[in-house]
This record gives sequence, structure tokens and C-alpha cells, in this order.
Amino acid sequence: MAAVTGDRHRVVVLALDGVYPFELGIPSRVFGTVSEHYEVLTCSVDGGPVRTNSDFSVTVEHGPEVLATAGTVILPPFDMSLLSRELPAALAEALASVPAGARMVSICTGAFVLAAAGLLEGRPATTHWALAAVFRDWFPQVALDADVLFIDDGEVLTSAGAASGVDVCLHLVRKDHGTAVANFVARVCVVPPWRDGGQAQYIEQPVPDTTANDTSATRQWALENLHEPLALSTLAEHARMSLRTFARRFNEEVGMSPGRWLIQQRVARARHLLESTDLAVDDIAGQVGFVTGTSLRQHLHAAIGVTPLAYRRTFRGGTAVLP
Repeated sequence: MAAVTGDRHRVVVLALDGVYPFELGIPSRVFGTVSEHYEVLTCSVDGGPVRTNSDFSVTVEHGPEVLATAGTVILPPFDMSLLSRELPAALAEALASVPAGARMVSICTGAFVLAAAGLLEGRPATTHWALAAVFRDWFPQVALDADVLFIDDGEVLTSAGAASGVDVCLHLVRKDHGTAVANFVARVCVVPPWRDGGQAQYIEQPVPDTTANDTSATRQWALENLHEPLALSTLAEHARMSLRTFARRFNEEVGMSPGRWLIQQRVARARHLLESTDLAVDDIAGQVGFVTGTSLRQHLHAAIGVTPLAYRRTFRGGTAVLP
């Protein structure tokens, strides 16, 4: 670790105008739980108060000079309307004072700052899934992965939206001091020490709107009959097209094969049932057309990286039991 004060690693949180208050407090809450290991300081670019994206401002105790003493710098998210593709001169100067070897960490839109500063060039990174298209447009040289909660690329770490800031901070505690310390912090903060899966489990994927003279009527019919086998020949027959024509038009309209689309819709329906009912996995599998609970488990894990039990616990608070 780079900078220490006594035996403590110094974490500096850089609050920018439009900062999100919830995420601003995450580093202090996580690292401050083991204050014998970490010192957390919060600063602004000019040392003055910082406007949040809510109806209040916050006063910080430090100016940008503390960045030069940091072992880890964390950039919480902020209102994107206040940032362009190029950094303001004062912010660029502040970031330039961070010592070599210090870890740079972003939460949500903080990744835009790291990218604009050139710190993500050629690196893997993530940000909130809803901002992925904008990020790729602005920074095509960054290998963006919008399906994960965070990415550790050595001295540069990026995380997704909101609570993923907790995930990446706990990861750093685990990396610095081991699982036992990280688990202690998680218990004190009343959060899971490690979350399964990634952002994919929180992304909404609506069905395309119905239009005339295409495969949309068959897609709607398929959604009403997901419990059936629904072979490609069955779908083509419903659409009154040849197999070849149906497969081609379906791919042109939806951007994927009918088989892949069916799996996505079955997984989406299964997720809804896991969230809203206490049905057993085998029963849910039958309702969505996966035949067996094993098949559902495999497809759910492939899609979002978690088991049905883990998914249900995430959205139901762990109160239901899965047979």
C-alpha cells in the first residue's frame, strides 16, 4: 500500500459537485469500521463546500492537497450533467497530484472521470449499466464490461452503481487484510460480505413493441405459451413463414436467434416468479418451459451468475425456502 499514517492506510475521497450523498458516505462507513487499519479523509477540488445531487450541500474538511498523501483515492458518483468528455483544469490538476502507486477507485459515474483523465486507457472497466452506451461512445478505448459489479485491474478499480461501492470497498479490505477482517466489516455494516453475480441481474430487458407484418405476433404468442416446448418449426408455423424466412426475419428484428430469445424470456419469467412467489424451483421450471429444475439453474447461472436460491434471497430478503 502506498501512503500510510502510522500503521494506517490513507483513503482520500474526492467529492465533486453534484455528488450522490449515499455513495459519498460508503468509503467512510466501510473503511472507518476498521479505523485501526484505515484513515479516511474527504476533500473537494477547491476545499470549499460541495453541492450534492439532492437539496443540500456538504462541507468537507480538506482541500485537494491531501490527494498527494493518498494511498487510495475514491471518486464517488455525481450528476453527469456537470461533466464533459474533458476534465476541468482544476480537477485535472488535483488528480495529477495523486502519487504514483496510489490506488484509484471509482463508483458509478466516477469512472467517467478516470477515463477522461486517461487512467482507463486500454484497461477493463465498468460503470452503471444504464450509462454503458454513453461511456462506450465517449471512451471507445476502454474495455467496458457493464455486466459486473466491480473490476480490479491492479492500481485502478471501477465499480457499478450505488451499492457496488460497498462491494469494491469490501474487496479492498479483503485484499489488504484478509477475509476475516472483511467479514467483520460486512457484519457491522449489515451487508453481505460478497454478492454473487453482477449487474446483469438488475438490468431490465423489455420485450420489443408489437408492429405489423413481422414476427412480433409470434413473439407475443410465445410469451403466452412459454410452458410449451416451442420448437423453431412451431414458431415458424404460427408466423406462417418458412423456417428459413422466419429465422432470418426474427434475427433482423430482435438481434438474436429465436432459440436464444426464448431462453432469455424464460429466464426473465423465472426471475419474476422467484421474486414474487414461493414456488419451488422445479415448479417454476415447468411454468417457464425449462422442463427440469436443473435446466433452470444452469440457464439462470449462465445468464446472471447466481443460483435461484441466491437470486431469491437478494430480492426476497432470504425469508423463503427453496426446495
